[in-house]
Amino acid sequence: MSNVTRRQFGHLFSGAGVAAFGLGGFGSFAIAQGAAKVVIVGGGAGGASVAHALKLGEPKLDVTLIEVNPKYTSCFFSNLYIGGFRTFESITHNWDGLKKLGVKVVLEWATDVDTTKRVVNTTGGRSYAYDKLVLSPGIEIKYATIEGYSKEAAQVMPHAWLAGAQTQLLKAQLEAMKDGGTVVLAAPNNPYRCPPGPYERACMIAHYIKTKKPKSKLVIVDPKKAFSKQAVFIEAFDRYYKGIIELNLSNDIDDFSVVRVDTKTKQVVTKAGKTVAADVANIVPNQRAGEIAHKAGCAEGDWCPINLDNFSSKRVANVYVLGDASAVPSEMPKSAFTANSQAKVVAGDILAELAKKERFPARFRNTCWSMVAPDASIKVGGNFTPKDGKWEMSGNFVSKPGEDAALHKANFEESLGWYSGITADIFAKTASAPAAKKRA
Repeated sequence: MSNVTRRQFGHLFSGAGVAAFGLGGFGSFAIAQGAAKVVIVGGGAGGASVAHALKLGEPKLDVTLIEVNPKYTSCFFSNLYIGGFRTFESITHNWDGLKKLGVKVVLEWATDVDTTKRVVNTTGGRSYAYDKLVLSPGIEIKYATIEGYSKEAAQVMPHAWLAGAQTQLLKAQLEAMKDGGTVVLAAPNNPYRCPPGPYERACMIAHYIKTKKPKSKLVIVDPKKAFSKQAVFIEAFDRYYKGIIELNLSNDIDDFSVVRVDTKTKQVVTKAGKTVAADVANIVPNQRAGEIAHKAGCAEGDWCPINLDNFSSKRVANVYVLGDASAVPSEMPKSAFTANSQAKVVAGDILAELAKKERFPARFRNTCWSMVAPDASIKVGGNFTPKDGKWEMSGNFVSKPGEDAALHKANFEESLGWYSGITADIFAKTASAPAAKKRA
């Protein structure tokens, strides 16, 4: 997976790629009885991918997708919008392609689940019966873990970790900031959505500062002692943004977890006692599985334990939990790539059971690209196979310090192909040419 062409990406996320995951050829054994209903809650990288894969595997299957948002803004690649390299429209998608395949798209909030009666209830008083339920609700922000932070405070100090209006708010605040201002980026503790995300965001904010507000600076406060792709990110900080980024990484003496914020003074206070007065504060708190997963009884603590071979819930029968909400060993990150990979396995497992056919061995993949500068991206990834309750990893790779500009440019071009391919697969639309990068 370390060197994949744009054409290979198209194959991986096409019907041919789906067949390679074992989703084709199940026939209409169970569907002909008119009894099988699959309800999916969450229309992002995990849930929408399951809906698409199910319809490719068995067009007659009754599939309902419940998603409250009329449009989906991808968190992945949203940092590029903040940095000025993508338009907001280019990271915004809809469910028209899934509707054309016969997926019933319900634009309502799933309020609760009766796992005994197998019913999902939504706003408006409607109920949807299921034989199999797929929960892919993403994350919920744990506002209360930081004193002074709340949903209301996020309108002043955006987290922008739920893409959409928050993403636009953060960018608007950067644009409105005076030259000479201070941006604070508070990273969350593990586990959280997209491990490299805060550091790609740091690069994109720093690029914006460098090109638009050169007297300004970015202060990162981080509760962790180490983070994904750390060596190459720090190299990028030094190579492209020296004097702009100040990284405060926790150690055995100082803990830079944010403990308190003040929306009136814009002050950010860490456990180590560091206080920063921010002009723009990007506060990303700790996270947990989306609320509906907790209401369904699938969670233990913050996340939902699953059986690694098919992502079925360990707590509730006939329910699958995938994507960011699932509790997986740390080796498999919470990313769009893994959610899409998990979706193929979940769909295959559902189709195999309904058709009373053999299940295919589960295979999972991941690659995370992070843009660090114009025409420059770094990456990490590998393959995962469940074995004896653990991941057996193979083909692992990660960018290393000292790589040349040509390789970083190839990574960037590769990421454009991936975004085009995976969003086409998630939302069942024709893959377009990768969006031309917007020069900041």
